[in-house]
Amino acid sequence: MLVSELNNLPEEELISLIKKDHNIFYFIKNPSEKVQLAAVKSHGYTISTMKNPSEKVKLEAVKHQGETIAYIKNPSEKVQLKAVIFNGLNIKHIKNPSEKVQLAAVKSNGYALQYLKNPSEKVQIEAVKNDGYSIQFIKNCTEKVQLAAVKSDGYSIQFIENPTEKVQLEAIQKDKHIIQHIKNPCEKVQLEVVKRSILLLKYIGNPCEKVKEILLQTDNFILDPTPNSLEYIENL
Repeated sequence: MLVSELNNLPEEELISLIKKDHNIFYFIKNPSEKVQLAAVKSHGYTISTMKNPSEKVKLEAVKHQGETIAYIKNPSEKVQLKAVIFNGLNIKHIKNPSEKVQLAAVKSNGYALQYLKNPSEKVQIEAVKNDGYSIQFIKNCTEKVQLAAVKSDGYSIQFIENPTEKVQLEAIQKDKHIIQHIKNPCEKVQLEVVKRSILLLKYIGNPCEKVKEILLQTDNFILDPTPNSLEYIENL
């Protein structure tokens, strides 16, 4: 079919053709909103060739393929929200997103945090709730954020510099082996961990005196009489 013939077809026939092959859209001059809607429903990226698409067309495009927001100039907050709900990482295509959009993005995908400049504590907390490991994208986070992260995933403590005692304790409640990811664990944490298993002493570089005392008690040797445990004690 010639392009000239294509552009003389009724709207409904054009829509029918687009549903069969979205590439037909690229040859249509001055497509109506109805035709544009059919095109983005078939393939969201067709919006990249549209001039001044309506809000309705924009919303339909990001609804089907959220990443198409990259081709929309000055998207409304409503369009932005639809895009980040589709996938939070789509926020990388949005300039100066509002807190509402940021929250929607990190709730969809915690790693969206990496694309945000100076996110509020509220946004940070929602991000780490979604994925504790997203805390790696936060500098100088508050204890509240740290706690939210380790509650979500105890192993996220490995990305926290100088976690507070409260945060350390919360993390090892998840899994005692998390001690290996805590630099200079506080006394309470050391005591809690070695009481559970003497073998975890190998992850504590400088055990406190109380830990040494516990380890040197006869009962501990009876409960865990392995050659390895004796070796750890001798190296104190």
